[in-house]
Amino acid sequence: MARLSLLIVGILALAATGYVFAQSYLGEATIEEETPFVIASGSSLRAVANQLEDNGLISSADGFLMHARLFGSADPIQAGEFALTAEMDQLDILEAFQNGDVIRRFVTIPEGMPSIMVFERLMAEQLLTGDIEVPVEGSILPDTYAFERGQERSVLVEQMQAAMDRYLAEAWANRGPNIAVETMRDALILASVVEKETGQPEERGMVAGLYSNRVKAGMLLQADPTIIYPITKGKPLGRRIRQSEIASVNGYNTYTRVGLPVGPITNPGRESIAAVLNPEPTGALFMVADGTGGHLFAETLDEHNANVERWYAIRRERGEM
Repeated sequence: MARLSLLIVGILALAATGYVFAQSYLGEATIEEETPFVIASGSSLRAVANQLEDNGLISSADGFLMHARLFGSADPIQAGEFALTAEMDQLDILEAFQNGDVIRRFVTIPEGMPSIMVFERLMAEQLLTGDIEVPVEGSILPDTYAFERGQERSVLVEQMQAAMDRYLAEAWANRGPNIAVETMRDALILASVVEKETGQPEERGMVAGLYSNRVKAGMLLQADPTIIYPITKGKPLGRRIRQSEIASVNGYNTYTRVGLPVGPITNPGRESIAAVLNPEPTGALFMVADGTGGHLFAETLDEHNANVERWYAIRRERGEM
């Protein structure tokens, strides 16, 4: 019995000695609070261990590597951003790098955001890196995009543009018969006009139908956003359109130019592109605001003039005239 007790004591002493050895030689995690940690693409485990030690998150890079060899798995480490917490030991850290969730952040490009504002939004995102130029108008597909800390802005723009190319090609392949446009680019241009002309999603098909009718008839589109685009590059004008601007002759103003503008006037969303390629059947050629954010549609000029008078009456009641 005495010998058994001595054996147990010896085992415990050996375990304690092993623990002390592990702590002194293999080191330990020294994370005091939740800390973001970024692993660059292509980093080696040695480079990551050195980075952890340099940042004061472990006591020894060599100890971390030995710990990984003795107790860790052979899984490769991932690139990206990770959240390290005070509760984590060295094996927890290694497991996070090998199999944990990479922190992903998001940036949203809403439907109808012009490229100048996409540029400003991306440049204002401090966790992105690198400079970009203003993307080509209409080349960005509005959506929510994931990115990682330190990702280059140019890479994110390429993803947004590739998404637009894919969707436009898919939508074009499913276009309806007798549409008003002959090319994908013209579909994109007309969709950008539709996007800017209505804030009501349920109206997109009707607005697309109306403008398709005007294109087919060779009529002026007379879309106010095409007046504004050369002035502000798609940003809100912030005032009434002037008569001189309505009469301005340029590649975008559809009050003085027959047919489509020379290019998109914003980045249209999926629904506006789909509406142009499958417009709602309608005989409407005219529309005017209805005072609620939507429009009143008309097939004849007389009906349209009556709708205009109704709109003027609403504005007079509001004190806008």
